[in-house]
Amino acid sequence: MDYLRTPDSRFERLLDYPFAPHYHDVGGLRMHYLDEGPMDAKPVLMLHGEPSWSYLYRHMIPICTAAGHRVIAPDLIGFGKSDKPTDMDAYSYQSHLDWLLALLTHLQLQDITLVCQDWGSLLGLRLAAEHPDRFRAIVVGNGMLPTGDQKVPTAFHLWKNFAIYSPLFPIARIIDSGTFRKLGPDERRAYDAPFPNRKYKAGARAFPKLVPVTPDDPASDANRAAWQVLEQWDKPFLTTFSNGDPITRGGDRYMQERIPGAQGQAHQTLVGGHFLQEDSPVVFARAINELLAGLD
Repeated sequence: MDYLRTPDSRFERLLDYPFAPHYHDVGGLRMHYLDEGPMDAKPVLMLHGEPSWSYLYRHMIPICTAAGHRVIAPDLIGFGKSDKPTDMDAYSYQSHLDWLLALLTHLQLQDITLVCQDWGSLLGLRLAAEHPDRFRAIVVGNGMLPTGDQKVPTAFHLWKNFAIYSPLFPIARIIDSGTFRKLGPDERRAYDAPFPNRKYKAGARAFPKLVPVTPDDPASDANRAAWQVLEQWDKPFLTTFSNGDPITRGGDRYMQERIPGAQGQAHQTLVGGHFLQEDSPVVFARAINELLAGLD
């Protein structure tokens, strides 16, 4: 498999990102992850989505580690400091799951609290449903586990076509357009850092076309099976959606109604766009800490 590795120089002196890098080989590719906080604490797994990377959680990680939690924040293959296969066909829903599971197995993570958004939810919810013994709680912000049986928002179809066909795919501008606040120049540089040129962006462009949007999508049956598990999920399940995301709007209520573990939880609606980690990181992180404080 042909892949590229972003030069380390691209990540020098990034604003508010002082974290030490960690790496693990997953199927012949190097996956980067952050591992912050007490090593003997129960882990909080923060999964980013499209087209961001672990930089997205930079303001939340210190709040959670200060509360005594260990935070693991991987860069999905194709993103951040992880290796980037150059062929869009190298990326599949299942390959991303396999790569993530290889990391969790390597780190021997148990009693995981999943924190996920966007594609982090498509991957994280599947992992939790397929390996429920590893997970103790789930927090979803602006995410879902689609099966292709529901109507897909027009905004998503537009986004999918843009990702596949647009000659330009400006990562930082895309993220900036999905936030209420405007990113500063140093933040935009950080989001562009993993992608020196268009050859590095195959993974970012591939994600939208991997979302199940029809009932016969290759991932639809597996996602339906995952929903059968989630509909019996009685462990804590918290939603922290934002009030300004046109793609996932209403998903929080849908999950609250279908997942038993969501009953009685302190669900919150945060102020922000699609990337609520940029708009409401403190409130988001505190919601996680408050949930876990009730479990310890």
